[in-house]
Amino acid sequence: LSGLDPAQPYFQSTPIEVRLDKSDAEFVDVIHTDSAPTIPYLGFGMSTAIGHLDFYPNGGEQMPGCGKNPVSQIVDLDGIWEGTRDFVACNHLRSYKYYSDSIIYPDGFLGYACASYDVFETGKCFPCPREGCPNMGHFADKFKGKIKNNFLKLYLNTGENKDFALWRYKVTVTLSGKKKVKGYVNIALYGSGGNTRQHQIFKGTLQPHNTYTNFIDVEVNIGTVTKVKFLWNNNLLNPTFPKLGAATITVQSGEN
Repeated sequence: LSGLDPAQPYFQSTPIEVRLDKSDAEFVDVIHTDSAPTIPYLGFGMSTAIGHLDFYPNGGEQMPGCGKNPVSQIVDLDGIWEGTRDFVACNHLRSYKYYSDSIIYPDGFLGYACASYDVFETGKCFPCPREGCPNMGHFADKFKGKIKNNFLKLYLNTGENKDFALWRYKVTVTLSGKKKVKGYVNIALYGSGGNTRQHQIFKGTLQPHNTYTNFIDVEVNIGTVTKVKFLWNNNLLNPTFPKLGAATITVQSGEN
């Protein structure tokens, strides 16, 4: 059984006989996308972990792309009817959109087991353990024989719109150069499976020989890394034309 943002009002914290529960089937996976409290945030979905696997994409409360202004949301690519529904219950309806996208991307939507979304964002639950990470959505049952915990809470990030699948990488950059400068560092990844757009690794004072690490969620599974593009820029016009390079760049895939 796959629970697509099971309802919170009248169901949360009720006996298992009247709501979805892991005892309802051999394998129950749940996607929580609108689990903020009903009062005052109008969350329609349940926040409690109730399945064998409970996925909380983007933290499970506020989905990227759901904060668009009402006009742009209602006049949607998928038509006014779809846009109006999204305006009324955008977070709630993301659950089935993620599920349908997961059919197209069998290797996407990896969920990282973590204590909370805040801890997930610090990178402490990266990379996947030896037994791997389950895939949120249609292929969650591939993980069926690997569950050890009573409840497994899983976290991941998604895109703002279709296609929603993202792949998580840890990127570490050590700078080379002579002088520190204020600016930012961007990275683009190239691989056997495709290339990414630029992703920001750091913004602030760039100090040569310092190492900067960040986690990026990219829009393609790049496969085997073939090239990394390093770009930096200073925030202000600098007449001394400072030069910076990348002494080393390390890319780690969350999956393996």
